Parts: sequence; C-alpha cells; structure tokens
Amino acid sequence: MSDKSEPTLIQGHEYDGIQEYDNPTPGWWHLVFLVSILFSFFYFIMSFGSPFFVGPYEQLAAAQEAEYARMFAGIGELENDEHTILTLMDNEKWVAIASGTFRGNCVSCHGAEGGGQVGPNLCDDSYKNVRTVTDIYEVITNGAANGAMPAWGNRFSHNELVLLASYVASLRGTSPAGTIRGPEGDAIPAWPDVRADAPPAGAGGQ
Repeated sequence: MSDKSEPTLIQGHEYDGIQEYDNPTPGWWHLVFLVSILFSFFYFIMSFGSPFFVGPYEQLAAAQEAEYARMFAGIGELENDEHTILTLMDNEKWVAIASGTFRGNCVSCHGAEGGGQVGPNLCDDSYKNVRTVTDIYEVITNGAANGAMPAWGNRFSHNELVLLASYVASLRGTSPAGTIRGPEGDAIPAWPDVRADAPPAGAGGQ
C-alpha cells in the first residue's frame, strides 16, 4: 500500500487522456547549465582579447606553415623566372599543391577550373595585365585593377606564389566546363617551350 504522506507526482489535469507527471529537472542539471554559460562568457573574452589564446585558425596557420617548410626544404627558394614557372607546370607534385591553393582562394572569382566568374577567364589567350609568364606572379603578388584583383603577397610565401603562378599559367589553353567569361584584354604570344629542359635548380625532379 502506498504511503499516503508522500506527495502525489501526478498533476491534477490531463489532455486527451494523458496525465502530466511532475518530474522537475534535477538540481545538478541546472548547475551544469549555469557553469556552461559562465564558461562560454570567459571563453569568448579569452578568444578575442587574450594574446596567449591560440584559436583554431592560428593553429591551422601554424600547421600549414610547418608543412610548407617541410615540403620546400628540398627545393630552396624558387625564382620567378620563365624557366622555373614553365617547368613547374609539368611537375605533378607541385601542380597538385598549387591546385589546392587555387581552389581554396581563387575559385570565387575565377571559377573552380579557371573559366572565370567575377574575375577574368584564365584559360584563353587574352590577358589584361600579363604580357609574359612572369607577369602572373606580379599580378598575384601585388594585385591589379585598383584592388579588384587583391594582392596576395602578404598571404602566401614566395614559393607558394611562384607555384600558384605556374598553376595559373598551366590553365591557359584548357577548356573547362561551364566557362562563363569570354576573352578580355589583349591576346599574347604562346608561352615559350622550355618545359622539356632540366627542372629548376633545387626541384629535384620531384
């Protein structure tokens, strides 16, 4: 027999034959909820105001810098010259790395395959600010068109910029699906055929 002194846990009303059971949230749950709110407040202050806090973006940047240092350790400093850029165009390893950089930063303007969206088509023979293959590096590094093409010189290392220039040069003459923009600027001569020569100093033939 139930103890008549115990308070009833069944509420005095029901809906469609369903009775409401009085089962309040335990005190420890309220405590955890309150602690999580206090923690989020201090975490927010630390993440934006403390010079000692290392956030996920800083961790990613540090990891990328370490990885690039490891990758470039065997090739030294690449030169922004015709031979280096045109030779790197045929190096599958470095083209794959440069392709990832391009897709991570340039797709919104130039399209996934370089056919152009907001920015120019990189796959035809017409250019606005490029007359030789080494000009591609200069445009990427310093920007162009009064900021419409942003300067990436402070974002990437010198070697990354050279690799990215070689990748952009390799897009010329391709026919990407869904090309949006037509030729802009002036048609320029084809890139010199130096890719059959030896690889650039330090590339190691990788």
